[in-house]
Amino acid sequence: MSVRRALLLFGLAPLLMAQSQPRLVPDISARSIEIRYSFTGAQLLLFGAILYPGGRVPSRPADVIVVLKGPVQPILLREKQKIAGIWMNADSNRFSSAPSFYAVASSEPVRNLVDERTAAIYELGLQDLQLSTGGGALPEKERRFEAGLLDLRKREGLFAEYPTGVEISEGVLYRARISIPSQVPVGTYTAETFLVADGKVIAAATREIEIGKSGFERFIALAATRHSFLYGLAAVILSLGLGWAAAMAFRRRS
Repeated sequence: MSVRRALLLFGLAPLLMAQSQPRLVPDISARSIEIRYSFTGAQLLLFGAILYPGGRVPSRPADVIVVLKGPVQPILLREKQKIAGIWMNADSNRFSSAPSFYAVASSEPVRNLVDERTAAIYELGLQDLQLSTGGGALPEKERRFEAGLLDLRKREGLFAEYPTGVEISEGVLYRARISIPSQVPVGTYTAETFLVADGKVIAAATREIEIGKSGFERFIALAATRHSFLYGLAAVILSLGLGWAAAMAFRRRS
């Protein structure tokens, strides 16, 4: 074999290896979701196909895990306790970055598909989210507040797990439905699809989804962001006006 041919084969080796691995072709039912005053939530369909080398589906097809993440944001979580018969803020903890929304769906429970290390690397589950705390707190306190944040977000519908939420047909076509609650934060969301076989992630693909406000809600949101002083002043004036109108109406009735 000549040196030139050897170099050519060496250069093509990565491509040949890539062709020997299955690929994901993902898609989503909506690339953007608009939030209006009548928005009560939505069902997002994440679907796609698994392309195996040569079109041959193995005797044991791979599994699929889908993760939908919202934009990260800082969070200040307060802990309330009943002191002298009154509920008060007793403690607090700050998270420098945490996803505003998180949902994971899989063809089988995640722990049946990958080990703890792989789940932690790819954040495949609520218990494997990398929540960045502000630092300085004791480990016991951090764990307590992390558990509190997860519980709060689950009750709000912003964090969810679907252990058997991915359906795979003929070992090739997959689909998963994820619920979007009415109070979902706006921003750019990332839909990640992972192909798993023998406890390893063998392929991955990403798509983005925009969730934003439209109509009057968009006008209010932009006004609050771009003209915060005027927005606050208008809110105070509106509150005073409503209070005065209510007082006048009550005086007339009396």
